[in-house]
Amino acid sequence: MYGLYVITERWQGRSQADVARAALAGGARAIQLRDKDLCVRELLNVAHELRQLCSEAGALFIVNDRLDVALAAQADGVHLGQEDLPVAQARRALRGCERQRFVIGVTVSSVEEARQALADGADYLGVSPIFATGTKADAGEPIGLGRLAAIRHAVSLPLVAIGGVNADNVAEVMRAGADGAAVISAVSRASDMESAARRLAAIIHEIRHSRTS
Repeated sequence: MYGLYVITERWQGRSQADVARAALAGGARAIQLRDKDLCVRELLNVAHELRQLCSEAGALFIVNDRLDVALAAQADGVHLGQEDLPVAQARRALRGCERQRFVIGVTVSSVEEARQALADGADYLGVSPIFATGTKADAGEPIGLGRLAAIRHAVSLPLVAIGGVNADNVAEVMRAGADGAAVISAVSRASDMESAARRLAAIIHEIRHSRTS
């Protein structure tokens, strides 16, 4: 996930699988299934399809919000918001599951939330929203690159930046301290989804490589 992380959406006839397939072909390292409108059974069917696509591509498959769906679909992890199941309770629910590794990500927008997520046992943080976004109505006010940098200095967990991230600003996001960048419309609503994903992945890779060279 420490690269391009694509959150799927259905858009103008494109299915979740269409978006995931193009994103993976373009170099996405993680796919998150997010759909607030599907019933559980429909969501699970989509989850199984995306899980197979990610497995074939060697990418992580994450389910948004729904721990039950993530487990039923044998996803690699779940991403939880501040109003969702707390990380500690999610970890307790996982006890006894025959899973060697299950990733839990948490959305944060402040240093305090980041420190709490770290204490609770999160594996990575989705720092949001960096910029204004129209694809998540409840995202809140943008926190900007300064807050992202502050969170980077406060915690050691991997950070995935989300919210208005696109090819024009992803380099700034990475330089501010993100380990990866999550996008929705920058891929799902692009005229050529695979090319859009490839461009984003290349920029992220270049910045990450420059840190170690």
